[in-house]
Amino acid sequence: MVFKRLFGGGIPLEVDTIIEPGPVRPGGLLRGEVVVRAPERDLEIESIQLRLVANAPLFHKGDGDGQGSGDTIGRPSVRGWFKIGKGQEKRVPLTFRLGWETPVNDLRGQDLGVVIGISTEVDAAGVKAQTDMDPVRIEALPLHEAVLDAFVAEGYAVDGAQVHGTTIPDVERHLYAWQGFRLTRPEATEDRLREVELTFHTNAVGSEIFLRKYATGKYWENKPPALRYVAAHHEVGARDFTADARQWLGELAVLKRTGRDED
Repeated sequence: MVFKRLFGGGIPLEVDTIIEPGPVRPGGLLRGEVVVRAPERDLEIESIQLRLVANAPLFHKGDGDGQGSGDTIGRPSVRGWFKIGKGQEKRVPLTFRLGWETPVNDLRGQDLGVVIGISTEVDAAGVKAQTDMDPVRIEALPLHEAVLDAFVAEGYAVDGAQVHGTTIPDVERHLYAWQGFRLTRPEATEDRLREVELTFHTNAVGSEIFLRKYATGKYWENKPPALRYVAAHHEVGARDFTADARQWLGELAVLKRTGRDED
């Protein structure tokens, strides 16, 4: 256990946020605890606020000022006011259900290049102090894996993913962010683009799946038009996603040949 000593307003306290080991998936429970110590004097802890963030810099505990920005993808809540005596330690349980739209950074052990972490802000005697980001590992859902496997079977590799702090138009959303997976193949052919982007907009039933030509950029509207498909969680293992991927890629190639992918 490594405590981060905070000095909000000159008031020293030590905080360590411990996340249970192993990955968690969207829709699942993130568990852990926040450990607070008062090394030099009695303290009144007025609140503990957590923020789950993507695209924020991660520091080793004690190295950063905890003020990384990033895109907020969740706000776990823990208990509020309590007293802690000098030299004492308080452990506060953390249980937070991730939203279905939560981005992922792990695909069967493959690091997708997405930094996700949790920061802890403690309000003690009216003074706020914040820790560095603690890394959180969020694993792709079985539906994500099945669809991505289908594209791999069609000759693509998953090169990574990015989280964008904007929205997808005309979808019901609960999160101001979306994630695109970059898929590449060695070369383009008549019916296969070399680079494509796959996006899952997921809820408890399944996913809207968007496929388009890959292009850099943050805003959905500034990227090439996307084809939209749907799939349900319960179809994993029963639906031929490889046949779907073959069909979808063919439709995307038609879009490219007709020039409509530049609209």
